[in-house]
Amino acid sequence: MSIQFGRWTFDGAPKADDIAKADALLSERAAGHAMSYKGYRLHALYYGLPATKESRFETQPHIAVSGNLLLGDGRLDNRQELLEEVGGDLSADAPDISIVAAVYARRAESCFSKLLGDWALTVWNPFARTIVFAKDFLGTRHLYYRLEDHQLTWSTLLDPLVLCNGNPVSLEEEYIAGWLSCFPAQHLSPFRGIYSVPPASYVKIRNRNATVHSYWDFNPEKRIYYRADTEYEAHFRSVFGEAVRRRVRADGPVFAELSGGMDSSSIVCMADRLLAEGVTGISPVETLSYFDDRETTWNERPFFTQVEQLRGRAGFHIDARSCATTPIEDSKGKFMATPGSALDQSEISQRICEHLASRGARVLLSGIGGDEALGGVPNPRPELADLATTGAFSTFAKQSLAWALSQRRPIFELWKLTFSAFLPHGLLASPESIGPPRWLNSDFMQSHHAALHGYYRRLHFFGARPSFQENLHTLEALRRQFACHNFPNPNYERRFPFLDRDLWEFVLAIPREQILRARERRSLMRRALAGILPDEIRNRRRKAFVARSPLLSVLGDWSALGQRSEPLAVTHMGIVDAPRLLQSMENVRRGRQESVMPLVRLFLIERWLRRLDGNPLCPVPRVKQSGYPLRFPATNAGQATEARA
Repeated sequence: MSIQFGRWTFDGAPKADDIAKADALLSERAAGHAMSYKGYRLHALYYGLPATKESRFETQPHIAVSGNLLLGDGRLDNRQELLEEVGGDLSADAPDISIVAAVYARRAESCFSKLLGDWALTVWNPFARTIVFAKDFLGTRHLYYRLEDHQLTWSTLLDPLVLCNGNPVSLEEEYIAGWLSCFPAQHLSPFRGIYSVPPASYVKIRNRNATVHSYWDFNPEKRIYYRADTEYEAHFRSVFGEAVRRRVRADGPVFAELSGGMDSSSIVCMADRLLAEGVTGISPVETLSYFDDRETTWNERPFFTQVEQLRGRAGFHIDARSCATTPIEDSKGKFMATPGSALDQSEISQRICEHLASRGARVLLSGIGGDEALGGVPNPRPELADLATTGAFSTFAKQSLAWALSQRRPIFELWKLTFSAFLPHGLLASPESIGPPRWLNSDFMQSHHAALHGYYRRLHFFGARPSFQENLHTLEALRRQFACHNFPNPNYERRFPFLDRDLWEFVLAIPREQILRARERRSLMRRALAGILPDEIRNRRRKAFVARSPLLSVLGDWSALGQRSEPLAVTHMGIVDAPRLLQSMENVRRGRQESVMPLVRLFLIERWLRRLDGNPLCPVPRVKQSGYPLRFPATNAGQATEARA
């Protein structure tokens, strides 16, 4: 992952001390030395990570023939198409940033919809005195900006926007509320006044004002119909194969996370198939797997070893039992930009980074997005809603019965689930509706209702079909997830084949019953990958659910926090109702029914707030609290798990 940083001062030159601080901070994180540009009231830094053959020859900041300055982090997947558009101005091995500069010179901001891949881009026009920030359709790369009265600062990492400015920032409570639910809104950062460029959008800064524009969206009118299942299967293999091919284009080895589930296994097996077919310009894939024999419901080794046997070679294995998490007591002294940063500083993350570095690899493939795109969670509502809105009542009744028998639930419950999605939140709440944890402070819940309910949006009878609307809601949740997970290690980049734009366009255009069928989750994927995936994985009923790991995390964090004399930071801020939290933790300790994941997120937020506490640039606010003691007797996590079972 390349890093970009810049500052534009509206009156006078940028302060040299601030730029030097940013350079020192980012140099600790970057793999190489900074390249810089200093012009009219603007200073920009760039730390490159050459991950493709073409990127070895690029120089950034890039000065275009037009005089524009460009900074880009990412990868272009449709290079050949764009090269043909700009004619013979560029060679076939031109760096991606040169291609973007040439297309931007022709199309201006309308070019962004033509750029396929994972990217974050900055364009400075010194003549019009404007800066444009833009990101790809999903937002897998980050780009933050801080607009003040006298200056604009931007960066692909949050740290310098907080630490190298001099003016303190306050915490954004809506961001915290979103973290406790289904992730914060895409444009938010943890700090007020610092914003993230939204996916599929660009932000134009001119005359000290910022305007946000959407440049692309999915077309609800695009439909794909075939006569036979085999035609859908062939089309899926083609588009999925292309999604994998685009992401194994690298200058060096490519690694892939291999968990034994369908998503990660299909990526590895498809990459092997492409190599066997003689596809050029791609790198072979090596695998990286995790296991933990303590997890009674998570025994993935028999499955990922099936893929290794098919490939004829073993991958790199990490025993999660030997990897400790960062204790709260050790959290002081190092800036933590987001609540999720604790995960990225874990021992497992460090071991991954070290292993990739030892092999000279700068790319790690991930199966994130497969569940969301291809029916990993059996949900009949989109299909039934489509049938209901089109008046296909006979088919609606038939499919309702099939799903009711498959899921062993009353048919009237399925109908309630389907029609409640068209109603305002809370009027007829569906069983799957998201609600805030009961241990939150009532004032906090009232102030951040939308974020705590996952930014709920009801379906509409008219316009785009309901399955299209629901898929977009799912995609929005993925976008929010990527917006708040920093993946801050810039020495390698993560790539996500299931989040390819062309793949999602295909999924959104085909009939819902192709993706998922009663008694057959991931129907299309299972059928299409016959002969590519091992049958043991292709026919798995469902990937194992990790039950004890979150529980152990909660109990471990609670035990460590209970040794401290001061109340939790989340109670100081008025986020948590202390007595109710204590009761919920007592339920966890005794193995009673309690939702664990909100507690995991709460303690990540607590770690983050404790890390920030005392930093004058981002002070943690405090409200009057009783200092309610939050302790319970030490417990054995294994006993708690047994009681829970």
